[in-house]
Amino acid sequence: MVSLPTWFRYIAHKLEYSATISWKNYQRGQITDRELGDAVWKNLFQGKLTYLHWNKGEEMAPSIGAQGGTLLVRKIPAADPRRVFVGDVVVLKDPEKADNYLVRRLAAIEGYEMLSTDEKDEPFVLEQDECWVLADNESLKPKEANDSRKFGPVSMTDIVGRVIYCLRTAVDHGPVQNSHSSMRKDTPVLQVELDVDEMAKNHKA
Repeated sequence: MVSLPTWFRYIAHKLEYSATISWKNYQRGQITDRELGDAVWKNLFQGKLTYLHWNKGEEMAPSIGAQGGTLLVRKIPAADPRRVFVGDVVVLKDPEKADNYLVRRLAAIEGYEMLSTDEKDEPFVLEQDECWVLADNESLKPKEANDSRKFGPVSMTDIVGRVIYCLRTAVDHGPVQNSHSSMRKDTPVLQVELDVDEMAKNHKA
């Protein structure tokens, strides 16, 4: 049973998401002045803040099983340092394959100085809206991990969601370890929208 304070926090998150996504569509010219208010209310009362995503591969083990996992992903209307944080497991557009998505951990954001273990590489600072993502599996070589060590910094705008729950098998599932700030923010969303049975039905393993 979801408590009333949790519902209020959840509605506040939905309102923020609805307002942000509607404003983005307005700025792009996709909706008019008159449609802006309607779009906010429509997004608020229809749809969810999460979606299911299937991920397979060793890159994120042990956070996500090497055999794959069904992930509950919280939608991010606009990825910036106020909404996603270092330490979060994020879903982002694959910089090398336009129609593909990767699941990686956000390791650094704009302003961070990046130092290489290879002395030949010069240190550099991540520029505005840039971020650095890494695989969790430390036993993989950089090319195998297919992360920023291979393809370099990526744009924050390529981040589309944050992974908040992982179902590896019907009996092995639980919340994903993200930054403290994100886990606190995602608690009401998880309590309202988590449906393990639905995740199990969509599980591909």
